[in-house]
Amino acid sequence: MKILITAEITSDQQKQIQSISEDLIVVNPNSSDETLREIEDTDIVFGGFNRSLFENAKQLKWVQVWAAGVDGILFKEFVDSQIILTSAKGYVGTHLADQAWALILGIIRGIGRSVRERTWENKMSIRDETWELCDRKLGIIGLGGTGIEVARRAEAFDMRVIAVDPETVEAPSFIHEVWKMDRFNDLLTESDIVCICAPLTPETEGMFNDSAFELMKPNALIINVTRGKIIDEDALLRALKNGLIGGAGLDVTPVEPLPQDSPLWDMPNVIITPHVAGGSPIRMDRTVDLFCDNLERYLVGKPLLSIIDKQKGY
Repeated sequence: MKILITAEITSDQQKQIQSISEDLIVVNPNSSDETLREIEDTDIVFGGFNRSLFENAKQLKWVQVWAAGVDGILFKEFVDSQIILTSAKGYVGTHLADQAWALILGIIRGIGRSVRERTWENKMSIRDETWELCDRKLGIIGLGGTGIEVARRAEAFDMRVIAVDPETVEAPSFIHEVWKMDRFNDLLTESDIVCICAPLTPETEGMFNDSAFELMKPNALIINVTRGKIIDEDALLRALKNGLIGGAGLDVTPVEPLPQDSPLWDMPNVIITPHVAGGSPIRMDRTVDLFCDNLERYLVGKPLLSIIDKQKGY
């Protein structure tokens, strides 16, 4: 069985993969041309994936991508194929949740304004804008790995956590209520902070539109660390300018890179980071561990972890 590595991994990580079975052939090409040649008789891909690899594969059975989101590779031919797709979903929540909380605290404690304005004269106005999180309500959109980790951290701030998810999810004790998507509007009206932790799918694209922002509290924050296109940028700008919401913390934006002339950069109640939530010094270690676990399962016919329903997109 042949495994094609299309991720940047260390020699020790490659040895870890090889150690799963003596019968494995593990190749890690040095160029895109070599990768296209090697894919022809490859059974398993670990790393990045695209249409060219799909079109050149002759016997591919399983792809595990290193990222959690898969919206960029769900072209129709791949979706309709019998090739299994797994991702790192459920294994990146820790650092995405850290980023979400950095954005939250950066807004409610005046850090964004302090860094931007570089003056002592704003001290009292920043104090007047600060929050305490105790007894506030956090609404989470999408209760996968990221949503659960965001909620876990909210418990330390004595917040009440509610969530919506299209699937039936068994919630941990630190999440007070989980609703289906038919109560999305209820979550918006009740939450002081709304954190987007969902994947990008046809159902979630643009779900934060004018109607959604009109339901939110005028001091509420919107936080997004997953996919920028879940928010309609024009609607967000209108909501911020018209005082429909209190602020936004964005690690992802509808267009990336965010254009330098975007008004979002200069808004005092907005903090933007350049899609860095996925950064972690141990991310690839964790991802390789997951792949090795899945590889052992695959070889003995056990169900794989973090499997993607390609029709649903998550």
